Parts: sequence; structure tokens; C-alpha cells
Amino acid sequence: MAEINKKNLEELKKIKQEILEGKNCPLYEYRIENGFYPVIGQGNHQAKIMFIGEAPGLNEAKTGYPFCGRAGKILDELLDFVDIKRKEIYITNILKDRPPGNRNPSREEIEDYTPYLERQIKVIKPKVICTLGNYSTAYIMEKYGLKDEIQGISKIRGKIFETGDTFQNIRIIPLYHPAVVAYNPNMMGALKKDFEILTGLKFS
Repeated sequence: MAEINKKNLEELKKIKQEILEGKNCPLYEYRIENGFYPVIGQGNHQAKIMFIGEAPGLNEAKTGYPFCGRAGKILDELLDFVDIKRKEIYITNILKDRPPGNRNPSREEIEDYTPYLERQIKVIKPKVICTLGNYSTAYIMEKYGLKDEIQGISKIRGKIFETGDTFQNIRIIPLYHPAVVAYNPNMMGALKKDFEILTGLKFS
């Protein structure tokens, strides 16, 4: 197991270094101009569950840590609710840099940043990918052959989709992005209900 951990760590370090150096990062100049950090990912390098958001927010860009702001506190509360420790999972985003003004990611940005994400998934080999919000959900579902199942997040959140991936079976679970609670606290109940699906998961 130690050998696997070391191998994973080296590959993830390589990904991190490439992003730090700005290779294929369309938001690299914006990052440097504003004194931001890239937000590559955080957590268990052999996590059974991976959470994938959209892009770093301002707090994340200032610190380099994913989901450390208001949305992160909400995510922590949801994880506590289903008795999952943050150190047991891996958290990242489809974009590794904050877009200007927190705008939606462009198609070009998604195309340029997601090869890093795909490499992270390949290294970590999660059994479950929880996608947070529409952009993450659409990208991951299309990537794993579920394009015909894609709908708005409100229609498919909290459901399990089996991918039947060639090398491993990954289950995709679309979820609301925790930020929705920051704008509408009444949504917390819906998110908690959706997160409950994680308590019944079994890993072979």
C-alpha cells in the first residue's frame, strides 16, 4: 500500500507543478496579476469518494485550498451530517484557477483544465464521483458516456448513475453545489436529503 501511495503522490505532485508553471492554463496570467494561487485539490490520494466542483472562489484563490470559504463550510456541515470526514475524500474542481469576477467557465477553459482533472481521477481511482453543480455534472457525465442522461441539476441531483467504465466502475452522483445554500438557506434540507445517499454506499 505504501508503494501505491508514493506513486500516487509523485504523479499528483507532477500535475501540481505543471499547473503552477502555467502549462495550458488560460487563467495563468490572471492568477499572477492578482496574486492568486491555483487550487489543485485536497484530500485522500486513494479516496473512494471524489467531489468535483466548478471553479475556485475568491477565498480559495487566495489560499490555494478548495472549498475553504462559505460554500466550504456548508460542505463541511453536509459531510458531518452523513458522518464522512473531509480527510477521507478528495475535493477538486474542473477549473484549477478562479475565473475573473467569479463568472462561469468558458468552453476553452474547461477544455484546457480538464486534462489535469482526468489525470487526477486516473491516479486516485475513486469509486464514486460527486459532481457539484451543472458544469461539473455535465462534463463528467459526458466524459463517462452518460450524455443522454444529462439534465438540469435540479432534475438529476441525488441519483446514482453507473458508468460501466472500461477499467473501473465509477458511480456518478450529481449534487447541488453547496453555494446554493449561501443564497437560499432553505435549500439546506434538500442538500442534506441528497447527501444521505452517500451513507448507503458500499465499496468492493
